[in-house]
Amino acid sequence: MLLDVLGLLSACSYALDCVEAELVHVSDKHAKRVAYMSVCMAEQLGISGESLQDLAACALLHDNALTQYIQEELHKDVANVPQASQVGIHCTLGEKNIQRLPFHTDVKNVILYHHENANGSGPFGKTWEEVPLFSRIIHLSDLLDRAYGAKGFTEDIFNKACGYLHKNEGTVVDKECVDAFLQAFPLPHFLTLGEDSFEKNLWEKIPRIKQELRFAQIEELASFFAQIVDYKSPFTSTHSIGVAEDAKRLSRYMGFDEETVQKMYLAGALHDIGKVAVGNEILEKPGRLTEDEFAVMKHHAAYTYYILSDIDDFDEIRDWAAFHHERLDGTSGSDSDHERRTVTGWQWKRQPQAGHRQGDRRVQKIQSPHPQRSGAGLSGFHQAVGAENR
Repeated sequence: MLLDVLGLLSACSYALDCVEAELVHVSDKHAKRVAYMSVCMAEQLGISGESLQDLAACALLHDNALTQYIQEELHKDVANVPQASQVGIHCTLGEKNIQRLPFHTDVKNVILYHHENANGSGPFGKTWEEVPLFSRIIHLSDLLDRAYGAKGFTEDIFNKACGYLHKNEGTVVDKECVDAFLQAFPLPHFLTLGEDSFEKNLWEKIPRIKQELRFAQIEELASFFAQIVDYKSPFTSTHSIGVAEDAKRLSRYMGFDEETVQKMYLAGALHDIGKVAVGNEILEKPGRLTEDEFAVMKHHAAYTYYILSDIDDFDEIRDWAAFHHERLDGTSGSDSDHERRTVTGWQWKRQPQAGHRQGDRRVQKIQSPHPQRSGAGLSGFHQAVGAENR
């Protein structure tokens, strides 16, 4: 299946930013800004083509293990664990996670060492000579955005950032990366980091070329996304992949072609990605939600729609993922009906020959290749799944 992988990773970075904003209070669009700064620095160092694409992907996902770390480590008793060790755990988990993704080049240790300081005072004690260039670029970009991103990108902040780099050159950041940043970001360019235009500039520098992925790669990609969602709250656990597996089995049982099965699987894995924008005080509340809390929770499907909307040629999968609370009678269990479109059950794929009006909402059906199975009910599906698992 052809996928805009970089666009999908960008959507993931937005989800991660939602989590980081809640847990560690980073600035808005942190991951994309780190990616843009990294790409601009890399161009000064002669990096281009697929290597530049892979750097952008790593920068977008540099904190991919944050939710996993929060659940696996931070919720345990880590009061006596040194801060450097805690950062090291987050880097180790993140490095392991990105091994699932379809990179063009070798990005080994890029995430693992992206918090290493130039003089070897980081969590793994590696000096700048021992650390991949991509790690060093991301490290500098991440430091600057965390320190100054929330304060706005003004001339005063520019002077402070330059002063920080010169003061910490050779200890926290290395000279090669400092020089690359200062060459890439004179004052006028630095000021644009606070404007929305930097996203457009990022994708002009990094064309989002679709990649042909095997289903095994799609499963790995889906698993990567699902764990970010499911680790945000222990109440969701392995829910997303469970939905993906059921969607795959049901669509195969109904006779859809293999590409549709793969799309169903990916949509199932992504259906709750909007929950990253819902606070854990609601997701993890043990008792009944208030009306106001439930209203916030219902918005997660709309957030899913929004997060997945910037991926090229992803509308079909986005709609299947976002409209998972729509009902067969045309009513909605959520507020995800952005364009007043209703999709029902497995009637998700837009087919002009089957479209019809229901009130002022458009219901578009997907025609099962085996219509006799559509009425077989859950018993037929469970029998088929049982046979598959035997």
